[in-house]
Amino acid sequence: MTRVILRLFMIGSVLCAVCACSLFSASSTMQGYAIEQQPLANGLVQIRDANGQVQTTTTRADGFYRISTTHLTAPLLLSVSAQGNAEDCHRNDQLRPICLASVVMKLEQTTYGNINPLTDRVASDIAVTLGHIGPQQWVNQQGAVSIPASVHQQALENLHSGFADALTQIGIDTTSFDAARFPMERNSQLADLLSLLHHNRNYDNNTGKTGHATLSDFSFRPIVGLSATGAYERFDIVRARAERNALAKARTRIFIVGDSTSAVYEQLRFPRMGWGQVFEQEFTANSGIKVVTGSRAGRSSRDFYNGRWFAQMESLIQPGDYVFINHGHNDQNCDSNKPVRGMADVRNLCTYPNSDKGDPQFPANQPELSFQYSLERYIEIARSKGAIPVMFTPTARIKNARGEQTTPVVHTHLIRAASGKHYLFTGDYTQTIKDVARKHQLPLIDLEARSIEFANRVGNPGWKDYWLVVDPAINPFYANNVSGSPQAPDGTHFQQRGAEAMAKLVAEEIRKQPALTALAKHVKGDR
Repeated sequence: MTRVILRLFMIGSVLCAVCACSLFSASSTMQGYAIEQQPLANGLVQIRDANGQVQTTTTRADGFYRISTTHLTAPLLLSVSAQGNAEDCHRNDQLRPICLASVVMKLEQTTYGNINPLTDRVASDIAVTLGHIGPQQWVNQQGAVSIPASVHQQALENLHSGFADALTQIGIDTTSFDAARFPMERNSQLADLLSLLHHNRNYDNNTGKTGHATLSDFSFRPIVGLSATGAYERFDIVRARAERNALAKARTRIFIVGDSTSAVYEQLRFPRMGWGQVFEQEFTANSGIKVVTGSRAGRSSRDFYNGRWFAQMESLIQPGDYVFINHGHNDQNCDSNKPVRGMADVRNLCTYPNSDKGDPQFPANQPELSFQYSLERYIEIARSKGAIPVMFTPTARIKNARGEQTTPVVHTHLIRAASGKHYLFTGDYTQTIKDVARKHQLPLIDLEARSIEFANRVGNPGWKDYWLVVDPAINPFYANNVSGSPQAPDGTHFQQRGAEAMAKLVAEEIRKQPALTALAKHVKGDR
């Protein structure tokens, strides 16, 4: 795929040179490439200028576009949407298009205006500084574009903090690097760098709309996105290339589709980890197995798909691979009476569990709000690619029967009628997962049962050595009573020791599954 991208850029650069001489010599133009891992074909490009004028054009198959800027005034806000309608770029209740933004501060006779994950994060930083939730709200706003030079410069400096080393290694001078204005054809390795990044836009809990831009590396290590603006974690291009090559050569790949309990986290929040982050170490060194953990904090089974988090993994799945489906925590966000975010939760995150009789439940003509339907979508996609789906129940929360954060821990992945809450349907998410596994004859890892057993074995306060309770002396991030500190223990998420314990429980359960013998033979022995 990378060779194809680079070839398209080389061909495109020749065509650009010819076209520029023959067609655009009498007027000023803007040209550039729209790319998110690969070129965005037939993407709708919109440009809005300092006077509020808007012009649009469409990208070619190689992601290239050109447009006259003769009547435009800088600064410019650029955007592209592909694989869907531009008006849906702010939505999370259906599959969202690919949407990116970019800014150009000045115009020349021929101005470069690339639109890619790096430019989207720069635009995102600027948008948030200007008071928007994220770049899409800025793009959707009508009227003049005004960008203080200092705000743009700070956004570029933030970008450089994460990518300076990688850019230097591919021969790009970072002192004045601006991904929007960089002539892509001069350094084809920049296209390769972009192919190693996963880009998306976060979810704003209060409104349910897309928020600030996020970037992670090839193995889903976060680079930037925890905060709406600010510094990045360093992108290691050598490691990313090595991991891409290792994944391509792997005999078997395991893709973990889930939420915060299995996700990969920033170094900033160490020792917070999801069990997927450490799961590969449960297999022998020569197993030929690679684990890809694309899980995302806060996402339900429905909006993990609609928000394009699954799309980042889907293209990597091959016949014989495994797809571990580990949702359930955030699907429970179905209380429309919840202050501030209740309606947004129901609109975007909520799925309803099956009834006590095992029947799917959902509002009329909205089957996508069924938890069973949502899980079955991943099953269908996995099987269509020749992969093997494996169902998981969610990890336990530290809650006893009275809802207190202590042991003995009980089953909590269900919704029941309660005073002050409003649910259209009630039911049991864990049982729904078991129903789906049985219906489709799939392996089931009952991680909730195993993690409840584990929590009750270590007891109180022993659970605090595994779930997220971190002394600020270990990491100052957990000072000031933030969630996960000793003053505000987090009984849902894990620190490293807990993530490793959960990963070990999963490995133990794999050994018990006749359908997973091909994996079980590569699981390490007791340690």
